[in-house]
Amino acid sequence: MTKYIFVTGGVISGIGKGITTASLGRLLIDRGFKVSVIKIDPYLNVDAGVMNPFQHGEVFVTHDGAETDLDVGNYERFLGLDLNQHANFTTGSVYSEVIKKERRGDYLGETVQLIPHVTDEIKRRIYQIGKDTDADIVITEIGGTIGDFETPPFVEAIRQMAVDVGRENTMFLHVSLIYTLPNGESKSKPTQHSIRKLQELGIQPDLLLCRTSQPLDESIRMKIALLCGISAEYILEGLDTKCIDEIPLNFEKQGMGHLVSKKLGLERRATMDTEWVAMVEKLKNPKHNTRIAIVGKYTTGNDAYISVQEAVKHGGIANEAAVDIEWIDSETLTEQPNLDTVFEHVDGILVPGGFGYRGIEGMLVTAQYARENHIPYLGLCLGMQCLVIEFARNVATLKKANSTEVDEETPHPVIDLMPEQRAIADLGATMRLGLYPCVLKENTKSYAAYQQPIIVERHRHRYELNNRYRATLESAGLCFSGVSPDESLVEIAEVTEHPWMVGSQFHPEFQSKPLAPHPLFREFIGAVLGYQRQTRACVSPEN
Repeated sequence: MTKYIFVTGGVISGIGKGITTASLGRLLIDRGFKVSVIKIDPYLNVDAGVMNPFQHGEVFVTHDGAETDLDVGNYERFLGLDLNQHANFTTGSVYSEVIKKERRGDYLGETVQLIPHVTDEIKRRIYQIGKDTDADIVITEIGGTIGDFETPPFVEAIRQMAVDVGRENTMFLHVSLIYTLPNGESKSKPTQHSIRKLQELGIQPDLLLCRTSQPLDESIRMKIALLCGISAEYILEGLDTKCIDEIPLNFEKQGMGHLVSKKLGLERRATMDTEWVAMVEKLKNPKHNTRIAIVGKYTTGNDAYISVQEAVKHGGIANEAAVDIEWIDSETLTEQPNLDTVFEHVDGILVPGGFGYRGIEGMLVTAQYARENHIPYLGLCLGMQCLVIEFARNVATLKKANSTEVDEETPHPVIDLMPEQRAIADLGATMRLGLYPCVLKENTKSYAAYQQPIIVERHRHRYELNNRYRATLESAGLCFSGVSPDESLVEIAEVTEHPWMVGSQFHPEFQSKPLAPHPLFREFIGAVLGYQRQTRACVSPEN
């Protein structure tokens, strides 16, 4: 029988339930079990597709084109899996489905209520994941915090599941905050209250993970055990760390994998993956150090680019390098009289994706600076489009070239709305989304990175390079090294007369994993290290 683990959170949001879920999944996979993961978001949006990245962080896109919560990205990276649309659902999607069923008459005239109809739909989705993936264990993370107005239907559904399949086949893991006062004293009262709220809803946590900024005092552990009815053995420490990839190892040292297996009656099938241990060792003890700039629109909230940030780190792992990131708001660059000062201490530049006109001119001057100064540049989606626009303006002499997303009246729309997007009114789930194939041109930087003629990558965009300008741009020195199989869409552009300046219309960051760094990020960081060595040689005393 499939076993079910439910992860809840208390006191505050953003406490680390997603990383805890992903880390536990990693431990169970390393023990030889087949694991699937679900993130439930209690908001009324149908999906994350049109949510503000400042508020909610990035939208993570799966193989099948689902626009999901960023925690799904954490799951994929830690577990080494490619998840699908069923890995994330919301209150909005649940209610939409219940209403559709009511309209079709599926409920045969019953009065449709929160219980059992909404809770049954929640349970059906969780059970279905287990069936579809043939998983030994399904881990379900409940978003938000216990006590929120939005969470009771989901908490009631998982309470019912524990009755349906038996407590021996279910486990409740609660993540809560141990607050540290300025004088260093730890306080467990917030955690006590969140557990009692959970108990009021009919759930007794089996395992408690205490998020803390300092080692968990034994007296705090015993106090929580006494007052909340949790065995002290099952109260673990989630100590703050800068290296999130080390968290599974920290949990393993505390016996989390053993405790979960013990509670669920699971016999270990394998030993800890030494690949993960070796990867963390490379992260903690790099042979090289370098610095890149990420120039984007949402730099004040780095969760908006979390997959990019992680993929850069993975590229560093592949090159045994620690990569520091300097976040630069693209809106500020058009006011800078001297970009040499802005980019003085960086060895590479990355321009990520985004939508709308805000900050575009700053991205364009960034692309120009990287091109003219031979600094390694990687452009992702909008970053690729900015590479093309800048090249069109300043190399192909197409004055005032632009994207019609930015300027509908531009005389040279080198980036334009895809034809199939013109009649679309709704914004949600209507872009070019998910996996699409791309054919690579030999003897290009892209082919050198992938070492194969055909690749498949994840997309999320509405605008594409305008084919009317392909010949003009190619003759000026822009190489279209990746195109769709029918050659109708440009997927990758490279500046021929540049050491490494590449832009992809797709989002390679969504497929990068710690144990399998994405080829473009691996080669980008390799080029960054090469540029660093070259510039240091140029300024050395011997020269």
